Parts: sequence; C-alpha cells; structure tokens
Amino acid sequence: MDNKEQQIDNFFNHYSDVFNKAIKGNIPDIERTAELFSACFIAANPSGVNCGQNNETFRDAMQKGYAFYKNIGITSMEIVSKEITYLDKFHAMVKVRWKSSFTRKDNSTGAIEFENIYFIQTSENEPKVFAYITGDEQATLKENGLI
Repeated sequence: MDNKEQQIDNFFNHYSDVFNKAIKGNIPDIERTAELFSACFIAANPSGVNCGQNNETFRDAMQKGYAFYKNIGITSMEIVSKEITYLDKFHAMVKVRWKSSFTRKDNSTGAIEFENIYFIQTSENEPKVFAYITGDEQATLKENGLI
C-alpha cells in the first residue's frame, strides 16, 4: 500500500469511527465530522445537487442527521470495501461500500449495504471530502421498514 492509499484508508477509517461514535454516544463530536469536509462541497443524490458550506448550518444539519439515524435504529456503519481512483496528484475518487446495521422498533435487526462515491482532495497531507454522491437513501430506509 503506497502512502496516498494509506492516507485515504486512514481517512475513511477515521470517517467511520467518527460516525459510529456519534450514533452510539450521547453527544456527537460535530467538529470532528466537520473536519472531514472542505470549506465548501457538493452533495448529489437522485433528488438533485446541492452546494454546501462547512459552517454552522452544516453543523446543525449533522446534529439532526445523527439524531435521525439513532432514532430510526441505525447501530453501526462499517466499511465493506473501498475502490480508489486517483484523478491526479492531489485528488481521488473513492467508491465506498458501507454496511449499515440497524435494530427496528419491533427489535428485529438487519443490515443494508450501499455505495457512496466521495471526491477527496489530498493536498497538504490532510484529505477532505469536496464532493459526494449517494443513492436514494429515503427509499432504501423505507424498503427496510426503518421509516
């Protein structure tokens, strides 16, 4: 594993760790989550494309997002696989396959696997997400009886 690959691997292990601590603890560390993103970023899903700023509005949305995941029963997010495509010396596209485990309100358990695509800038040896693409999360949560 080369240095860039190790850097990206460490970044996503940290990303997963931050998410899991946020949904398992009482108070999520919003600043640690915000540090994973660039000052501005693009989020795309089947509903459209949004431009975001890494500011208080983003931090509020993360707080609400973590509370939502806890409320619907998400218990962990594990990385199943990563596929890295280097775009140039400072940028990479990383397709991450996640496994989201959950406990429904009726105490039945399950897991959902899905992929997200992240665009990472690796300049200054500190990777940051500057764009990401997700699938139809709401439909998937509905199909699995979580909402």
